[in-house]
Amino acid sequence: MDNERLLKQIEFIIEIDKAKQVFRQNVVIGTKRNENDAEHSWHLAIMAMLLSEYANEKDLDILKVIKMTLIHDLVEIDAGDTFCYDEKGYEDKEEREIKAANRLFNILPPDQAQEIWNLWREFEEQETPEARFAACLDRLQPLILNYNTKGHTWQKPGVTSEKVLKRNNIIQKNAPTLWEFVTEIVEDSIQKGFLRK
Repeated sequence: MDNERLLKQIEFIIEIDKAKQVFRQNVVIGTKRNENDAEHSWHLAIMAMLLSEYANEKDLDILKVIKMTLIHDLVEIDAGDTFCYDEKGYEDKEEREIKAANRLFNILPPDQAQEIWNLWREFEEQETPEARFAACLDRLQPLILNYNTKGHTWQKPGVTSEKVLKRNNIIQKNAPTLWEFVTEIVEDSIQKGFLRK
């Protein structure tokens, strides 16, 4: 085949299949199996469709939010998943992820590489309503999984309700109804012994 653009797109599609092999700290509800990045991103995309009415900004570009949720963790194919409460892992996280983004996104034709890069940076910088709402979903989804797996990753050393609330604080400013849900889940998790106060 002599279609260079299509071949680059297919190469990228094959490469990002590796996201299914990047395992996160959370487990899939009803199992003991760790969730992978592809499952996480799919879950966020569905959440964006269903929960957009709770965003402070009423004129969100939901397609853009969905795109961000689908690509935000692709860099973890090279950079690995950094546990959100791993302070040491965060020291070089940005450097690892930028290196990964440069390699992965540049598999694509230049226009698509630039689009994906821009969406990824926008998500990371959280300066637009779409990026902030996508980040809210990225925080809420693990909380839902933790609550429904009896605090699976919250049982790790050092994870407290204070840290969970601090991590999820972006929700308070950008989706107050979802924040109310978060605080109820955290309080109930403390009562049930899933999460340390």
